Amino acid sequence: MSDLDLLTRSLARNVKRWRTDRGFTLDTLAARAGVSRGMLIQIEQARTNPSLGTVVKIGDALGISITTLLDYERGPKVRVIPADQVVRLWHTDAGSYSRLLAGTEAPGPLEMWDWRLMPGDSSGSDPHPAGTVEIAHVTAGELTLTVEGTEHRVPAGASVTFEADAAHTYANQGEIPTEMVLTVSVPPVH
Repeated sequence: MSDLDLLTRSLARNVKRWRTDRGFTLDTLAARAGVSRGMLIQIEQARTNPSLGTVVKIGDALGISITTLLDYERGPKVRVIPADQVVRLWHTDAGSYSRLLAGTEAPGPLEMWDWRLMPGDSSGSDPHPAGTVEIAHVTAGELTLTVEGTEHRVPAGASVTFEADAAHTYANQGEIPTEMVLTVSVPPVH
């Protein structure tokens, strides 16, 4: 079974499990996530590979991390994620990417990402639920973070924290690759 097949089946199983645990109908989850009911049915039946944006919306609506949605199986109290199990969820032909390194529910979703942005590349994000906070540490190059239309430059060695309940974009306007570690904390669903 390919990695993509394994992720598709894990996503199907976990969306259905967490939707049921939350007491959400397909219509309720569709409305909360801004995703069509038909798309949710296809996801729960492992008949489609949704975009990263769709997976994020579903995780946010369920109040769980992408890691939990894609988790092959629930592990012990200490879980080591081998390098070959890190999931690359976004990439461009130029060589930019984001890799979900680890995540947990503590008490809401908490995720740690490895990002690389090649010169001229950018990645936009819709607003996350109110109370979501992101922290980025730039290890190489310079990050241009745009939140609500305002640009913030974050050079290598610097960190930034921001409220991520507004549209935001990560960009590399420099001439060398930008590398950063990003942490996303989403409040629990009540």
